[in-house]
Amino acid sequence: MHDVETRTLQVPGAELHYEVRGTGPLLLMIPGAPADAGALAGLAALLADRYTVVAYDQRGLSRSTLTGPPEDQDVEAFSQDAHLLLTALGGGPAHVLGNSGGALTALDLAARHPEQVRALVVHEPPLPELLPDREHWRTTFQDVQDTYRAEGAGAAMQKFVATIEGEPSGPPQMPDFSQMPPEALEMMGRIQGNLDYFLAHVLLPVLRFEPDLAALRSHATPIAVGIGAASPEGVPLRSALALAEHLGTKAIEFPGDHQGLALDAATGAEIVHDAFTRLTEAQAQLGKTA
Repeated sequence: MHDVETRTLQVPGAELHYEVRGTGPLLLMIPGAPADAGALAGLAALLADRYTVVAYDQRGLSRSTLTGPPEDQDVEAFSQDAHLLLTALGGGPAHVLGNSGGALTALDLAARHPEQVRALVVHEPPLPELLPDREHWRTTFQDVQDTYRAEGAGAAMQKFVATIEGEPSGPPQMPDFSQMPPEALEMMGRIQGNLDYFLAHVLLPVLRFEPDLAALRSHATPIAVGIGAASPEGVPLRSALALAEHLGTKAIEFPGDHQGLALDAATGAEIVHDAFTRLTEAQAQLGKTA
């Protein structure tokens, strides 16, 4: 078990909380809102014998506090934070894993700062702007925010989860609390404190994000797109499949659904490591033949 070192980084408008553990090549993990680094704590612990793993709370969430009044945050603001964090860590290039909304940050980072990303794995990025019915989703998510303003966070989150994940094909997966690391259990309590900020200032700007596909295709950064083997036909699964098609790659399967990286960290860690190994080896072969 590797010790976890907690650090902070001052960036414009916020102070980022991040955690470092392990040894080896740099791996930056980006969780999606309203969760924080605790969501990926189990995965980080399992990969720390092969990577120097850095996970952080995105601005305004949990321990990454804002230094000014709350305001709308888009993916460009989040990816600028990731860029500044990697710069503070030596500039990279790093392996980058983005989960859910954190995958949008990772995609924008790779498009804007490809020199900092050695290889990228994104797990079920919610990208309704890539879907043919995107106007429907714009209206739907506006309704979620309207519900928040009229009825509060509880009613809005219930509607958001049902909307974004679609109809499940079976009973929902429940976490085995006995197998969850303390960091993940602590995070579940912190999420409640993130809901107002998430629903008021993050939800709509982030879900209007459209990745720069031309930049992602033209840069040399290799990308793997992950899907949950048990994910319902909701926005994250459909978005991931659409992204993989746009990038000319085949999606790789992870166990479970949209929460699979947290619920089966052991299997997820091996798939992530295998994906990074495959991506970097393929990139090296391209370099030799270029």
